[in-house]
This record gives sequence, structure tokens and C-alpha cells, in this order.
Amino acid sequence: MSAPADQALAGRHALVTGGARGIGLACARALLARGAQVTLLGRDRDSLQAAVAELSASEPTAHGRAGFVSADIADMPSVQVAFEQAVRQFGSVHILVNNAGQAASQPFARTDAKLWRDMMAVNLDGTFHCMQAALPCMLAAGWGRIINVASTAGLIGYAYVSAYVAAKHGVIGLTRSVALEVARKGITVNAVCPGYTETDIVRDAVANIMAKTGMSEDQARAKLAERNPQGRLVQPSEVADAVAWLALPSASSINGQAISVDGGEVMTG
Repeated sequence: MSAPADQALAGRHALVTGGARGIGLACARALLARGAQVTLLGRDRDSLQAAVAELSASEPTAHGRAGFVSADIADMPSVQVAFEQAVRQFGSVHILVNNAGQAASQPFARTDAKLWRDMMAVNLDGTFHCMQAALPCMLAAGWGRIINVASTAGLIGYAYVSAYVAAKHGVIGLTRSVALEVARKGITVNAVCPGYTETDIVRDAVANIMAKTGMSEDQARAKLAERNPQGRLVQPSEVADAVAWLALPSASSINGQAISVDGGEVMTG
């Protein structure tokens, strides 16, 4: 007999990077709603503490099941310490959601080494660091879920964000490679690829479009939304539902996939 939907992840510990806001916070909420214990990881302790308080207030059964650790995912020693703290609080990490990321816009000709390195450090190196920190617990348990929040930018090209696109393509490749290595060990590794989503990154993109083109905020938002055949921005909760599904025991045959959440912008076959 299968567990009720709200207990499908009972006894599992999920760690969500970039969990203080946007997609990360929505993922934490979705995982808590399915019974998991959740650790938020990020750099800003005040924002993380506020997010844990928000989760506890909005989800009555979440009290005592949500916590946070602080780390810079671009720094491997910092990540290792944070994972050790998370394990001491809630036990072995069974589910990793690599959500933390940054985007910067610049024509390729003006993309300098620092911008390139910054995009790789957070979007690709950070994903690598967290996967390496999480895998020992999963291998010991013989069960695990790694869900990398990539982007449609990991599947196709976008102009003026070449460094971000390259990093996200790297995340997809890393996802597929590690998925093959752990396929017989009870662990799955998948990526979720949101299109333009109602987050801080999109708000920054809107501000950038407004500054460079003179468009109004509504016009700039519409410019981004028009890439989605549904003519709208994706909501964080929609991405979180896809992430939570991949974390379920019933998703054990989904492995090495890059699942678009974009209204049909990217179709692969």
C-alpha cells in the first residue's frame, strides 16, 4: 500500500540550494508538503531564517522540519561544512535540489573573463560541489534523488547570455553523466529546465530591458513572456511541482532527463 501524498517523502531529508526565495523556496514548500524534512542552503543567513519562519507559519506540519545552513556554493570547503551541519540537524541527505544560480547579460564581445568565471562558479561549479557533497549519503543509503534546476538555456541558445547558457548546458551534461554512473545504485539524477519564471532573475532581466530599450515594465515583461507559447511567465510553484514529482519514490524510472517547464517553448523529440 502506497503512502498518502502528504507523506510520500516522510523520513527523507531534502536540501535545497538557493532556498530563501523564488523557485528554491517553492521547492522547499512542495517537499515539506509531501512529508520531507528540508534544509535551505544559501549565503544570506537573515533571508534563510526568514524563509524558515515563513515555511513554518504557512505549513502547520512543517514546524521542526525546516532548517537552514549558510554556504557559498562556489566554495567547496564551505559546501562540505554546510552539508555536515545539515546532516547533524536532520540526518543523511536523501534529496538534493540544486537551485541556486545567477544570470548576467552581456554581448559575447564584451563578456570578460570575470563574468565568464562568475557564471561558471555559481551555476556549474556550485552544482558540482553540492552533488559531490550529497552523493556519499545517498550511496550509503542506497537511495537518492538529485534534481538540478537548470534552464531552457541549458537546452537551446539565447543571445547576450552566452556565459550563462554555457554553464547551464554544462549542468545538463553533468546531470546525464552522473545519472548513468549511479543508475544501479538506487539514485536518480535529473534536471528541470524552467523557461522565463517569475523570479528575481527575471525581474533583473526586466529592469535591464527597460534601461536599454526604454520599454515600460509591462512591455519588458511581455517581451520575455512572448517566448512562451502560452504567452505568460512560468510560476515558481509550477517548477516546484515538477521537482517534487522527481523526488518521489514513484519516479524511480525517470533518470538522466532534462524536463522543460516552459509552456512549450522547447520541444525535443
